[in-house]
Amino acid sequence: MKHPQTNVITYAGTYHRSMSDDECHILHCASLDILERTGVLLYYQPAIDLLKKAGCVVDGNHVRFPPHLVEWALRTAPSRIMIYDRFGNPVMPLGDRISTYGTGSDCPNILDHRTGERRKAVLQDVIDGIRVADALPHVDFIMSMFLPSDVPVGADVRQMEVMLTYSAKPICFVTYEWEGTPEVIEMAEVAVGGADSLRATPTAILYLNPTTAFRHNEEALRKLMYAAQKHLPTVYLPDVQRGLTCPITFAGAMACANAGQLVGLLIAQLVSEGTPIILNAAVPTSFDMKTMTLPYAGLHKAYFLEMNHYYNLPAFNTGGATDSKLLDEQAILEASLTLYIATLSGGNMIHDMGYMESGLMGSLELLVIEDEIVSCIKASMTGLEINEETLALDLIHEHALKGNFLETEHTLRHVRDDWQPRLVDRHNYEQWMERGGTSMRERARAKIEEILAEEPRHVLPPDVEKRIKAIADRAVAAQAK
Repeated sequence: MKHPQTNVITYAGTYHRSMSDDECHILHCASLDILERTGVLLYYQPAIDLLKKAGCVVDGNHVRFPPHLVEWALRTAPSRIMIYDRFGNPVMPLGDRISTYGTGSDCPNILDHRTGERRKAVLQDVIDGIRVADALPHVDFIMSMFLPSDVPVGADVRQMEVMLTYSAKPICFVTYEWEGTPEVIEMAEVAVGGADSLRATPTAILYLNPTTAFRHNEEALRKLMYAAQKHLPTVYLPDVQRGLTCPITFAGAMACANAGQLVGLLIAQLVSEGTPIILNAAVPTSFDMKTMTLPYAGLHKAYFLEMNHYYNLPAFNTGGATDSKLLDEQAILEASLTLYIATLSGGNMIHDMGYMESGLMGSLELLVIEDEIVSCIKASMTGLEINEETLALDLIHEHALKGNFLETEHTLRHVRDDWQPRLVDRHNYEQWMERGGTSMRERARAKIEEILAEEPRHVLPPDVEKRIKAIADRAVAAQAK
């Protein structure tokens, strides 16, 4: 699978920067000042002890950080991470300005593609979502997509079981509490032949959301340190909300968001040097004071990826989300723009494809349509190839005055070079009507049904699938007590 990378070498390639290196340096220094002067509150004693031993200033659970220690962690963390599929193939390079795309996790509701109604999601929706995402060629990694309302205990464990069973694509997973986390990671290890195999060829990424940039909760820190011991790639993303938990101005909010993520980066490197960490370094949440909601489709979320590029660290950022409650013009507008801007800005793990209603609802129809959007974006990012074959001067000399290039072998060789749509309709009106006169949404529904009508593909050997199910059953039973 080809991944787009914004061109930073020639002027001809697609390229976008929203901050200069000087501006990034100012923001970096501001974050260091926050960590040294203000500090953060940690709620996990082993993390506090680790930082104290490393030279941080500790007063109870209030920790302040010497700048040189943070600078060391930035030099130590890997700038590029390769993620593998379940068969051991390197499929997802994270770093530089290479873009990969995936779904999101835990939408409590689904826009049912069969009825058009919004309803509570169930475990079967997770299964269907993973099967659809697995079949889409431009979805590089999967997340659970839906939070099953019919699984009262251990939903995160069941989500992992489904993802491992029905897809070989890389997984980004969430666990809700500490309980179940070791078992979920054990399931990922079993799927690839053991802990050593998962460390050597990582197929899964742990996604952590600490409380805020200034208050890091026990569960998140415990999971972070556990994952670092195993060298499991981890997204560490403490949030700050502009005007609520940080200044409303973008510069101040970005400095706070960046500081919070540097805390996780440092702790991971102190546990084990070289632990792979993925950040969204300076992206605060913008709180809509009019509606009192947290918009997912804010276009600013991709602009501040420059801090990741400044640090030369892999980035986790939003794209393909919409705040619309309907699969309407707003949905397609926001989905298209967020995906395009995230790619243009060099985002690495662009997630939340299929997200609607500020992350409260997911749509398989939107996901299928966005697969087409990503395909188009990739084509638009391709630089112009100029060489003897593409200039075709001899061919021009031979055929230009005749006005006929249709029958040449050169045309046959290159006729499929242009972007080839799968959902977009290019027929004339009569042809379109003969083919059913369908809308794109109807064609997306038909694609979903085509995928789900096939026999479910179980990617794991039966004995491995059985072992994973046993681990999941054990974890759910323990949480139910």
